[in-house]
Amino acid sequence: MYASRGIWIALGNKMKKGLWIAVVLSQVMGINWAHAQSPHHKHKSHANAAANALNPHVQSNIALIVDEQTQQVIYNKHADLVAPIASITKLMTAMVILDARLPMDEVVSVATGDLDMLKRTHSRLRIGMTFTRSEMLQMALMASENRAASALARSYPGGMVAAVAAMNAKAAQLGMSSTKFFDPTGLNSDNVSTAQDLVKMVAATRAYPLIHQYTTTASASMDGWGGRELRFHNTNPLVKNASWNIGVSKTGFINEAGRCLVMQATINQRPVIIVLLDSWGKRTRIGDANRIKKWMESSNAVGRAPRPS
Repeated sequence: MYASRGIWIALGNKMKKGLWIAVVLSQVMGINWAHAQSPHHKHKSHANAAANALNPHVQSNIALIVDEQTQQVIYNKHADLVAPIASITKLMTAMVILDARLPMDEVVSVATGDLDMLKRTHSRLRIGMTFTRSEMLQMALMASENRAASALARSYPGGMVAAVAAMNAKAAQLGMSSTKFFDPTGLNSDNVSTAQDLVKMVAATRAYPLIHQYTTTASASMDGWGGRELRFHNTNPLVKNASWNIGVSKTGFINEAGRCLVMQATINQRPVIIVLLDSWGKRTRIGDANRIKKWMESSNAVGRAPRPS
């Protein structure tokens, strides 16, 4: 009798406790549900979605997107910071070589002075190999061949020193006030610029048909020693992507600069210049470019200048 009564008392206590827990939980859940349905919460969710839509989520540390026709800044991330630019340098090398109006079919040889004694980078161009100036220019721009860029600068009237001086003079002429060049390859980390300056440089290259041709060619073959074919490929894989309409392209990399990419491209019928600097992942700059393209192809990027994340 007492045992049965004890069982019922215990059960009653458990039921009361369970009921109390259920009430508390329902109150908590009710509060959360009310919060989720509140206008403030809805507004915050919509604001977050809008912020994401306005941001291409660029991972490179420095980035700038500019409308080529209107000069409107579409996206800006530390665009005024001075940083090493690596082989982006070669666009300026190409411009001063073409400005000199040297014979493009003239033979230029690879010499000891073209060896990279700074970074010890690899090259398939051996000392004594000869190519036309046009071929050297294509290898320098398309495949970012350092010895080709060096040989081009040596072939400039007055030699290497005069070529670098011409590069700095050209930069000043273009209003690139934060840019300095010390070599024609970009291996020297003292070659520095800003994204703002590089937009001006990329815009200037549009006046050079060969720069357009060579920087957007996917691959090319050159004759090496003994009739051996040397096959070179573009360092920017996006030039092979049919969904991209690229007018100028150049990549760059040294440890001090990170991975860099500049392009002129038409996206959503809008010509733009894209500068990405100081990107550390192997695929980050290409991923950034694709994210920018996708973002601009949406309606969110039209006529907007969002802040970086």
